[in-house]
Amino acid sequence: MFEVIAARWQQGHRTTKYPDGPAPPMPDRFRGRLVIDVAKCTDGCRTCLQACPTAAVSLTDKLRIDLGRCLFCAECVAACPQQAITHTNEYRLAAGRRADLVVGHDDRDLHLAAAMDAKLMKLFGRSLKLRQVSAGGCNACEADVNVLGTVGWDLGRFGIQMVASPRHADGLLITGAVSRNMELALRKTYDAVAGPKIVIAVGACAISGGPYIGHDQVLGGGDAVVPVDLYIPGCPPHPLTILDGLLRLLGRIESGERLLR
Repeated sequence: MFEVIAARWQQGHRTTKYPDGPAPPMPDRFRGRLVIDVAKCTDGCRTCLQACPTAAVSLTDKLRIDLGRCLFCAECVAACPQQAITHTNEYRLAAGRRADLVVGHDDRDLHLAAAMDAKLMKLFGRSLKLRQVSAGGCNACEADVNVLGTVGWDLGRFGIQMVASPRHADGLLITGAVSRNMELALRKTYDAVAGPKIVIAVGACAISGGPYIGHDQVLGGGDAVVPVDLYIPGCPPHPLTILDGLLRLLGRIESGERLLR
C-alpha cells in the first residue's frame, strides 16, 4: 500500500485543468476542424468532392464541408492541387443544430453549442446521468468516451456520469452508425428514460452514418430514430472535443460562442 501511495505522490496532479485552465496540447497528428482558403480555392476544380468518401464536401453555389459527415481522413486535403483545404488543431466542434456543422469558405465562424434552456439547466446543470448506447459502432468513439472516466479527465468532477440503466439516466449518449438491428433497442432505451431528457450524438456515425452512409442497413445517424440535442463530430472525436461539447451543453463554457477562423 505504501508503494502505491509513494508512486501516486511522485506522479503528482494528472487531471487536466480544462476548462478552468488551458486545454492540454493536441498531438502533432491531431486533425481538427477543416478550413477552406478563399484565395486558393477554385470552385470548378471538384477534386476534393471526388476524393471525399462520405460526400462531406459539396458544391452548389459554393464549396462547403459537412463536419457531421466528415471522417477527418484528410483525403480532400491531399487531393486539392491548390492546397486550399487544411486541417487545423481546433478541437472545439460541438454544435446544437445539425445545420451548424455545415461550413464553407464564406462562413468564417462556426456556431458552437449553446447551453440548455433554463428548465433543463436547473435539472441537469449540476448532475447529468447518461446511458451510452453503441448503436453499431466500431468501438473507437466508445473508447474515447470511456477515456473521459480516467484520472486524466475525471468526467465525474463536473457531475457527469455514465449509468448502466436508462431508468437511472437523464439522457442518452449515442455512438455508432445506428444500424437497423439497433433501431428498436435505441428507441426502447430512449423511451425508458424519464422526461425531460437529452440526447447526444458522438462521432460521424452517430451524426450521419459515417463511412456507412447510404447503406441499406444503416439509418444515417441517431436523429433518424430519436431527437438529438448535441452533435459532436469526429471519427472518432478527441476526448477533449467530447468534453468541450458536454461542458457547453451544461453552460460551463461560454454558450453559443462563435469560433472565428
